[in-house]
Amino acid sequence: MPVRTPDPDPNERDDDDGRESLDFGEGRGSLPGSATNPAWLSDVELAEMRRRLPMIYVEALPVRTDGLGAVTQVGILLRATPLGEITRTIVSGRVRYGETIRDALFRHLENDLGPMAFPLLPLSPTPFTVAEYFPIPGVSAFHDDRQHAVSLAFVVPVTGTCEPRQDALEVTWMDPAEAASDTLSAEMEGGRGTLVRLGLASVGALR
Repeated sequence: MPVRTPDPDPNERDDDDGRESLDFGEGRGSLPGSATNPAWLSDVELAEMRRRLPMIYVEALPVRTDGLGAVTQVGILLRATPLGEITRTIVSGRVRYGETIRDALFRHLENDLGPMAFPLLPLSPTPFTVAEYFPIPGVSAFHDDRQHAVSLAFVVPVTGTCEPRQDALEVTWMDPAEAASDTLSAEMEGGRGTLVRLGLASVGALR
């Protein structure tokens, strides 16, 4: 089954519908696809970029915490792929040219979890790990058949109501032990079960 690193931003046309914007002005007054934002890549141009350059991503493991800050639940997405397959994953997407890591995280969390999720992002987010996705299986624990992607991974507490959008069909809230289980890991794409375990270990949520 093809494994893809998702980028479900509705305002940024994804690879699967043909074009993608890398304009540094996105999010700062110009709308992707508008006359003020002409920096689009064709399928051929994007494929050529992916053969030559690593693509930069952010990934977020949404969690709920108790009053002492301990993780009590982990949010795992149920997602429909462009090929119609159903898979488990976490919040993930590309970083736009000129966009800060914090802005990219907020954008993708809102895209997948809805505007009422209210993620708690520090002013200067620090990833718990850097995951490298390779198109050739076995190079690392992570695989994306389209590209070499370098992903900054974060654990992000959310305090609001999550209403999944786009191709995220639902958010399943699990306790940390269930989220780190072999059963769930087998359902997750691209090796993200490993990423979930690393994230939970980084905040002391695994025993």
